[in-house]
Amino acid sequence: MPLSKVPHEPQKVWEALQEGNRRLVTGNVIAVSQMADERYQLTAGQDPRVIVLSCSDSRAPIEHVFNIGFGDAFVIRTAGHVLDNAVLASLDYALENLHANLLVVMGHQSCGAVAAAASFLSGKSDLPTGLQRPIIEKVATCALVAQRDGRDTTADFERENTVQTVSQIISDVPAARRLLDSGTLGVVGARYLLEDSSVETVATHGVQ
Repeated sequence: MPLSKVPHEPQKVWEALQEGNRRLVTGNVIAVSQMADERYQLTAGQDPRVIVLSCSDSRAPIEHVFNIGFGDAFVIRTAGHVLDNAVLASLDYALENLHANLLVVMGHQSCGAVAAAASFLSGKSDLPTGLQRPIIEKVATCALVAQRDGRDTTADFERENTVQTVSQIISDVPAARRLLDSGTLGVVGARYLLEDSSVETVATHGVQ
């Protein structure tokens, strides 16, 4: 069913997303919020239950991953789901104005930004010198945290990149901390697996 039919409860929204992903994995996807009359109703405004910050990778489209439709999610996508001022401002707007009950940060398997950071840290390549450099620098910092704790695989780096992004959002976006403390928002860090379309949970705040 459309997320708009899900109660305004963080746990219920997260469970609905997990169920949508299970439908994808098992090949039982349903048409959600795609009818013409449903799309027309959205001209009056939006009421998403979830805000998603994800990597821009074409292999991980949010609406397909969670089997949701038009109007169900406010989605922000950047390479490596890296945060900058524009992304933080977008998250702040969404949290302050859209009354969503869940915020998901979703990385994914075989992330190019993480692979580039891992290549740099292993000495196999140099940092880019152009516009892409800040992306690799930020992801490499997360990979270093994982290495310090004895986690040295690309998958470890992908998970840590998501965990660190979640922590930074909670720390740097006042609305996130406030809504989380009030119990009206849950925050999830997740990793999408290209190999089987499942979603791995790597961090939770306010939901299980």
